[in-house]
Formats: sequence, structure tokens, C-alpha cells
Amino acid sequence: MVELTKESFEQEVHGSKGVTLVDFWSQSCVPCKQLMPDVHAMAERYEGKVKFCSFDIGLGRRVAMKEQVLGLPSILIYIDGEKKEHLTGEGLNAKQIEDTLAKYL
Repeated sequence: MVELTKESFEQEVHGSKGVTLVDFWSQSCVPCKQLMPDVHAMAERYEGKVKFCSFDIGLGRRVAMKEQVLGLPSILIYIDGEKKEHLTGEGLNAKQIEDTLAKYL
């Protein structure tokens, strides 16, 4: 899992080839913390197929705004640096993420 910063986001996500998944979260977001172990488990299962990244919006709200992240948790999927999917909401779960990710593998 790549821990993104506001300085590294552009290169690690928009400059990346293949499938990149970014987990946008916040220290104060309980649903984010509940989803996090599932996202980390997926990162292990899809190692070598999908680049998994994590971005704490507390460290870069402008990045979140630029990516149109208006709610948490939010999972964004990029293909060759271009945003293709935006999953969000308190009810977001691992199955939804994996089903969406499967469309790009």
C-alpha cells in the first residue's frame, strides 16, 4: 500500500500505468477505519495487478477537492492515470469495491 502525500499524488496516481486504486480516508472517519482492513487485504490479494494507495485527506484537502472527493470513505479507481470509478458512502463495502475492480482486470 503506497501512502500518498499531496506532493506525491500526481506522480503516483496520474502518472501511473495500469490500474490504481486510491482509498481516501480521514482519522475522524469511523466507516473509513472499518473499511481499511478490507482494503489492505485486497492490496495483498491483488499485488502485482493493482497499485493500491492510501490518502489521508487531513494531509491534503486540496487534492481531495481536485479529485471531487466530497464524502468518506471514498475509493477511486484510475486506469493509466485517468479516473474511471468513484465509490463512496458510509455503506461502502469490500464486495462493492472488488466487483468494481473486477471490471478492469
